[in-house]
Amino acid sequence: MESKKLSKAVAEALKKHGVKRPIVSIEHPADFSLGDYSTNVAMVYGKKLGLSPLDLARSLVIELKKQDLPEIDKLEIAGFGFINFYLKPTFFVSTIKEAMADKNYGWGNAYKKKKIIIEYTDPNPLKEFHIGHLMSNTIGESLSRLYEKNGATVKRACYQGDVGLHIAKAVWALKQMPWGFLKQWLWGTTSSRSKFLGRAYALGSKSFDEKTDVKKEIIDLNKALYDQPDFLTSLFYNLGKKWSLEYFDSLYQRLGTDFDFKVFESEVANLGLEIVKQGKQKNIFVDSNGATIFPGENYGLHTRVFINSDGLPTYEAKELALAQFKANLFNYDRSVVITGNEVNEYFKVLLKAMELIDPPTARKTIHLSHGMLRLPSGKMSSRTGQVVTAEDLILKVSEAIKEKMKDRSFSRSEKNDIAEAVAIAAIKFSILRQSPGKDIIFDFDKSLSLDGDSGPYLQYSCIRAKTLLAKAKLLGLKPDLSRLELPSGQLEKMISRFPEIVSRAGQELAPQYIVNYLLDLASIFNSFYAQKKIADSDNENSGYRLALTQSFLLVMEKGLYLLGIKVPAKM
Repeated sequence: MESKKLSKAVAEALKKHGVKRPIVSIEHPADFSLGDYSTNVAMVYGKKLGLSPLDLARSLVIELKKQDLPEIDKLEIAGFGFINFYLKPTFFVSTIKEAMADKNYGWGNAYKKKKIIIEYTDPNPLKEFHIGHLMSNTIGESLSRLYEKNGATVKRACYQGDVGLHIAKAVWALKQMPWGFLKQWLWGTTSSRSKFLGRAYALGSKSFDEKTDVKKEIIDLNKALYDQPDFLTSLFYNLGKKWSLEYFDSLYQRLGTDFDFKVFESEVANLGLEIVKQGKQKNIFVDSNGATIFPGENYGLHTRVFINSDGLPTYEAKELALAQFKANLFNYDRSVVITGNEVNEYFKVLLKAMELIDPPTARKTIHLSHGMLRLPSGKMSSRTGQVVTAEDLILKVSEAIKEKMKDRSFSRSEKNDIAEAVAIAAIKFSILRQSPGKDIIFDFDKSLSLDGDSGPYLQYSCIRAKTLLAKAKLLGLKPDLSRLELPSGQLEKMISRFPEIVSRAGQELAPQYIVNYLLDLASIFNSFYAQKKIADSDNENSGYRLALTQSFLLVMEKGLYLLGIKVPAKM
């Protein structure tokens, strides 16, 4: 039974008591013994109606019993006026049947017919793919899947800065490292080339900060990259960009992301210039010291440069153009942009400028920021070269997992595959465990635990269910709902809640709801596993228990899919 249906029924009962436009809150009690749903409306509206909460609760129960609510088994009043609803066991059995038979079980339609574009990850060529990009990728991919499974048509976009001062710094450094560049060209791997480019960027950035003559060279090189660079500069730039993109693609494949659109700054630079020039004619932008700025102070924000004193579009101008560029690629109803929270103030300025230039596009645009992913050792910086790359973190976690697996009889390739799948699960779980705006410190021991509150724990719970089902098959046993066993019913009840959790997570852009739900579901299943004989030829209830196990596995795998987490074949 959907909570919306129950809310409507309670609202109708309140209207009978003279409440206009009642607001009804329906929740699941934390204690399963207190019912499947609960509402506090009697305490909210009792005083307003001149009744005690208990008297109003009793009257509401009488009204509710008159309504057509076939799923309700009984209603009870608890505490100071809570109304607790108990659903019929047959409702949960039908839910198990639906979960087993309907491949779309759990998926909703909150965004049906909506077209949504989500921009995330956004690594820059000629720089390394660090753990900040990994965080953006994890959140963006999960939200993309939540939107899709709530009915939307989703396009994934990645915006990459292939022009600008950061590129000039890296290209300048590459020109100082010709032999290293040649070695990478001839013998380098995708990974080694990426690390080489990262070292080059760190060298260029350090030299830019410390040497006046180098700073001038890099600024001149930046201008040249916008126009017609010489052959050698083009060679370093084009090969470096190619290597970066190949490396990024290899990571996306490992992380389970497939972008529909990859947009580059160079594609939107000229459009950005044109938009700012048009905005200047409307006094949205003004000239200042040879540059063109947006006077953010006029709107309670801060001022930012959109065209610099060299006449080049800044990142801000290109970002304005990007919104229009994406709209031309995909006529969206909503555009979600995911970034780190260090650019929150920048985005406030950008969205205000967009609102003045193109109000419809601004209204469709949502900026969602996330905190930082940190290791116990502290922060990272690609500018200084002290960067923690996504690959470094995955490798470090994988090695820790392999150490735990050293006594297991897996082949080398199996160990590598399992370790990477579990490592990525551990990292993604840690990122999605809490709301996107908070910083996260990655705890290795906790994140790799099989005892609960970790990605590997959820994977292991799935493996346990698969093992049971495989054992049952060998014994000739099958899931069977014709004979019902109704003990506590907690597992059935949790499975029935999956659709509303998916809906809520999608509408609130909150993957953490999926994480918390899966932890509760896995905990209940593991208690069920410990207390019941499931794949047992001598137990007449095995068929029903196997059906529960199968539906648990199907829901767990769907939930993990929404988090971007794969279940390995073995653990």
